[in-house]
Amino acid sequence: MSVLRRAETWEISESEDSDADTTNKESYGGRSGHIVTVSCTDFKQDPTPDPKSQILQPTSKSAQTSLSPPRLNARECTPSPARKRRSKEEIEAEKERTRERREERERQRAVKAREKDQKRQEQQRRREAAENLKSLRPENCLKCLTVCIDPALLQQDGSDILLDTLVSFEWRFSIETQQQLPHSITWMRELPQQADDGKNMVEEEQVVLVLKLTEFMDMMLDSDEEETGTGSVFSLVLECLNRDSKKVVTLLVIDSQTQYRVDACGMYSLNQTLHSSLGVDCIYMEEVLVYLQLCKNISVVFLDGWQEVTDHVCAVTKALSKRPFKLLTEQVELPFCVDGSWASGVRVERDGSGLVQVWSKQIQQLNRVSPAVASTVTAAYPSPQLLLQAYQSLASEEEKKSLLAGLLVKNGGKERRVGPEISARIYRCFTAKNPQLVLD
Repeated sequence: MSVLRRAETWEISESEDSDADTTNKESYGGRSGHIVTVSCTDFKQDPTPDPKSQILQPTSKSAQTSLSPPRLNARECTPSPARKRRSKEEIEAEKERTRERREERERQRAVKAREKDQKRQEQQRRREAAENLKSLRPENCLKCLTVCIDPALLQQDGSDILLDTLVSFEWRFSIETQQQLPHSITWMRELPQQADDGKNMVEEEQVVLVLKLTEFMDMMLDSDEEETGTGSVFSLVLECLNRDSKKVVTLLVIDSQTQYRVDACGMYSLNQTLHSSLGVDCIYMEEVLVYLQLCKNISVVFLDGWQEVTDHVCAVTKALSKRPFKLLTEQVELPFCVDGSWASGVRVERDGSGLVQVWSKQIQQLNRVSPAVASTVTAAYPSPQLLLQAYQSLASEEEKKSLLAGLLVKNGGKERRVGPEISARIYRCFTAKNPQLVLD
């Protein structure tokens, strides 16, 4: 809203001879007149202005000063200097720094990508190693084995026991018509990964040859004809061993009439009647068995019938399933040292803490002394010196031997006593002076 002010004093001055008068006369066509100068001073604002109309009132000089135009600062009036132009060297240096920063970012990005790729490959290797380790476990290896049976064995009486057992165990088996040896049983293993030669099946080294008693006797008689190269079973076995020296051949000799026996030394020999009927000396048979075992690595096992043959085949199959995992665990430098707290020593501090555990370990070195018995003895006598003092305080030898017999052992909610036998052995261990004394 505009404010109307009024002047309190009006000053009028007349000047006839001034230059301004002359100029005005000339500019206005020679007309004469007076020049009136009006100055407004001391304008004051009406203390009670009318809302509809405002009257200008003279005020002080400060109000007049506020009406004057703003004066420019000296610095603001100074013109800005011209922008300094960069030289060619500076531009090239800036480009070089930009290029270096870009290359550094690319190098860091490449390093991160390489580390990420290495981490992914390491995770993949660990995953594959875990899968391979899992596949080497016996329960998984058993699923990869296939029992290969020669069809000639199925013509014998009682061979259905073997097939029924394999079916009940849900093991894989196949009837192979192209076996290397007649009347043989072999095993094939399916590899988790394809081999270098493109095969995913590998044949195991074990070969079981099932023969009747008469066939085995013919084989023994043909053993003298090794150099002749006849087409007997023995010559076929030798050819198989010559092709692959790692093969392990086992002869299972069965006879339904059970005309053999086992002597006290564990050696198998035929009945005397069989020797007399075939005209074969017992010493000669033993020589043949030793020759097959030592020179040709062929084991001979005499069995009653197909039930024992089936048990033998199942035992070999389970042993083959455990072999890969056992070979993996035996690659450690000391496979007999299993990691665990029991295999490590006890740390003894300067304040003596740990001596009780050492004392308990020392008692456990005795045969048939459990940790519970050792803890009971160490609780009653916290140090060996206290136990020796207790022995010295007793008069008779019997009292010393039975000193620890009455101690109560608590193990798994059950209570029992140490007993006189363990008490006597501990007494002999700590008091005997004979180094050759056998404690147990």
